[in-house]
Amino acid sequence: MLKHTYEGQDCSLARTLEVVGERWTLLIVRSALLGVRRFDGFLASLDIARNVLTNRLARLVEAGLMERVPYQCRPLRHEYVLTPAGRDLTRSVIALTQWGDRNLPARLGPPRRAEHTGCGGEAHIELRCSHCGHEVGDEEVTMRRLR
Repeated sequence: MLKHTYEGQDCSLARTLEVVGERWTLLIVRSALLGVRRFDGFLASLDIARNVLTNRLARLVEAGLMERVPYQCRPLRHEYVLTPAGRDLTRSVIALTQWGDRNLPARLGPPRRAEHTGCGGEAHIELRCSHCGHEVGDEEVTMRRLR
């Protein structure tokens, strides 16, 4: 049986999964990247139970990925805005989405795509070597322990 946490593991991926590893979390981030900011908007776009959404949004705020910001005073209402750390998940969300488009394709094709706001072109995730600048293929990558 798998453990419920990754405590004691010296692994950046394990620490990341502690924050974003639950199914609804990245879907909430994806919706925020699509422009959803309000609780009812997340409910409508995700078909998620209210209590689950409340819990996940609170965890995203606690983890520093989203900020709860008032948008109306009477009655007081809040919206959820991605912080810089939350926006930093953009590449991860796009990479997972593009992996799904390639390996688990929908019959009607991709339901959405990442676009460059400057020109409307499709944005792709790529690996590039920091030393030589070469675009690196998946088969050219190895993971190496540093400690």
